[in-house]
Amino acid sequence: MFSCVLCEKNEEYLFFSKFCAKCRKIKHHLNLSGERVYEVLDNVLGRNLEGQDNKIKEELKKEIEEKTYNLRNKEKK
Repeated sequence: MFSCVLCEKNEEYLFFSKFCAKCRKIKHHLNLSGERVYEVLDNVLGRNLEGQDNKIKEELKKEIEEKTYNLRNKEKK
């Protein structure tokens, strides 16, 4: 039995990976989203709970507006 190299807490039977299941999920998100993961961690989790809720709503609103804008531009072409 080994400890996860990322969280150093979860002890599972890690024969084929250096990461526990939760940390493998984090690694997967890093591979898929890259720098976006770091931005979200800094902008959201670096705040108190009320600030986190507000920032999440603000970020989602920005993403929805951006995707709506991109869809409208595709339709015009």
